[in-house]
Amino acid sequence: MLSQRFILGMGLTILLVISGTSIALDTKSRRDSYETDRTVATLKQFADLKVQVRAAEAAARGFALTGDDGFANEFQQAREAIAPEFAGLLGAIDDPAQRSLLEETSALVQRRLAIGDELIRSRGAREGAEVSAGKMVREDRDMARTVTANLDKMQAEQRARLARQTADTRLTGRILFIVDLCGVALILLLAGVLIREAGRSRRQLSDSLDASRAAAQSLKASVAERSEDLVAAHEELRRSSSVMESTFRSMAEAVLVIDRNGEVMLSNPAAEKILHYRPGMNVVNQRSPSFRADGITPLPDEDRPSARALRGEEFDDLEFVARPGGGEAQVQLVVSGRPVREASGAISGAALIYHDITASRETERKLQQAQKLEAIGKLTGGVAHDFNNMLTVITGNTETLVTGLQNLPALRATAALIDQAAQRCSELIEHLLAFARRQPLHPRDIDVNAAIADVAKLLRPTLGEQIEIATVLDPGLAAAHLDASQLANSLLNMAINARDAMPSGGRLTLETRMVTHEESGLDSPAGSGPGRYVMIAVGDTGSGMPAQVREKVFEPFFTTKEVGKGSGLGLPMVYGFVTQSGGHIRIDSEEGRGTTIRLYLPPAEGAAVKAVPKAEPATGGNETILVVEDDPLVRNFVTAQLAGLGYRAVAAPDGPSALQKLKNGERFDLLFTDVVMPGGMSGRQLADEAQKIRPDVKVLYTSGYTDDTIMHHGRLDPDVLLLQKPYRKAELARLVRQALGS
Repeated sequence: MLSQRFILGMGLTILLVISGTSIALDTKSRRDSYETDRTVATLKQFADLKVQVRAAEAAARGFALTGDDGFANEFQQAREAIAPEFAGLLGAIDDPAQRSLLEETSALVQRRLAIGDELIRSRGAREGAEVSAGKMVREDRDMARTVTANLDKMQAEQRARLARQTADTRLTGRILFIVDLCGVALILLLAGVLIREAGRSRRQLSDSLDASRAAAQSLKASVAERSEDLVAAHEELRRSSSVMESTFRSMAEAVLVIDRNGEVMLSNPAAEKILHYRPGMNVVNQRSPSFRADGITPLPDEDRPSARALRGEEFDDLEFVARPGGGEAQVQLVVSGRPVREASGAISGAALIYHDITASRETERKLQQAQKLEAIGKLTGGVAHDFNNMLTVITGNTETLVTGLQNLPALRATAALIDQAAQRCSELIEHLLAFARRQPLHPRDIDVNAAIADVAKLLRPTLGEQIEIATVLDPGLAAAHLDASQLANSLLNMAINARDAMPSGGRLTLETRMVTHEESGLDSPAGSGPGRYVMIAVGDTGSGMPAQVREKVFEPFFTTKEVGKGSGLGLPMVYGFVTQSGGHIRIDSEEGRGTTIRLYLPPAEGAAVKAVPKAEPATGGNETILVVEDDPLVRNFVTAQLAGLGYRAVAAPDGPSALQKLKNGERFDLLFTDVVMPGGMSGRQLADEAQKIRPDVKVLYTSGYTDDTIMHHGRLDPDVLLLQKPYRKAELARLVRQALGS
């Protein structure tokens, strides 16, 4: 019993010892589990801290490269999260050495955040991003290594501590298992309870370890996902930057971004081509002459686009004219400007976009000039009609007076002066009609080189010995289908103008050459005319013309000569002849460098050469002629002249009246009709209706100027015979006989 009691006592003692030991071991196991959880939490805090530090660094660098406010916000969020992370770690670590190392690391991280904050501030203040980025790289590189090394070291120590705690926990479990086995012999229930308790502890430890592993995997996945997002964001940023740079460099408009001092910070290739501005240049110091849109009024410095934008003005479609140095042509520009402001609203620079409108303005100017010349041409054509009607009466009657006053010399001389004045008026009207392209042409295939050589011979006595005449003729020049007399008159007019521009003598050059459309430099599209032109150039070494004179030389009555020394119809006549012949004219002239006028005429294309008919003698006849003329003075004059030539003349004031006479059965050998008449019927329409009634009736047209009813493309229709007003009795007699005999 004693032994049993002893054994029981021993057993109880052992049981108590085992129980105490089991309790002690269980308590230690729980404490180890708690410390393990703290260690795992500390590791997670270290991982979160490293993520926040890297996020802050990435956001600061992203803002330095792009200036995107989103990166600045990310930096501030990461910075605000880092301080609590350090505080939490300092509270969780009880090792003095690790606490000291963590405090040192915290100071380094705060220094790195201060550098990032300084980078964001300097980038927002428009300071050089490259300088800030360089500063961050230099100052941050060593600190980054130190911070990373410290955090890695403390993480490694925590992992080692976790490993030791895990090993201790496992050892405690084994010891507890052995104690439990030893106590099985004494009390199986107690041993079972102890075993169950030990098993439960092991399960809790295993669950804790599994949770730690899961947290580590989750943290690893989160870091990997964040890294992938950063890589994708960087690639998207690189692609967007590449697209923006390609677009910026390919823009036709000149783009400038300047700082508050006027220095160019950013420019595209068009800015260098149009404005000659490059990064680093100062637009305030590079002040080429600038003018307002009229090209005359100087543009004050305070009204320049850069000055206005730096004052805070926003503007669009500001037009001005820039005249670069080095002899380059002036450029007409339209500019839009906007100030560049900081976050505080202060102006830190300006953005300017320039559009070159020189070509469009030149096209508008030429169109306006062409419209003006067309309007003047229509006006002069209408005026010429009435003038020629009156001149027909004047010249015819003065011719009769001159003939009838043979025995009165004084009156005959007066009549001759009137006749000469009328002839001069007739020539002026002829020049006006040539300008208005209403002068009937009589084109034929001509040898242009031979025609110019003949004109050159006539020019030598006309221009004087002080003018040297040179000819440069292309031996391969094609024939041209032109009115030879009009070409000769045009060359004579241009030569006289050249002589007047060389009062002290000089050189006149007559040149011919075959040129292509591209070589001609004409503005008209290549498909609108012939592929090749017969080019005739008349150049002199005279005083030249300023731009304001050059733009008006083809306007009728415009002249720079003294009163009485020029009518202002020479070059307008040349202009009308060339354009009516299907060609183009161009004038190149500068003050002090002479003038060259180039005529571009279409070459002949197999047109039949027509012999010039010989003038028939002025004879009369006894045929009956129906005269249709709306002007009563001209009508009475013509009927009197025809009667004087022996003809029987019957007059009608308009087309319907003349047509009624034909319908009434009156017999006429010739219909002599004006082309332009009132009453709704032109001379051509009257002739067509008359020939339906009398197919054998002959037709002779007359007109003060010719419209499109009997003339097309500057040439009379093949079946048309025209007597141009004003005419003399001899011309009337010759054309009437020619019409009756046709």
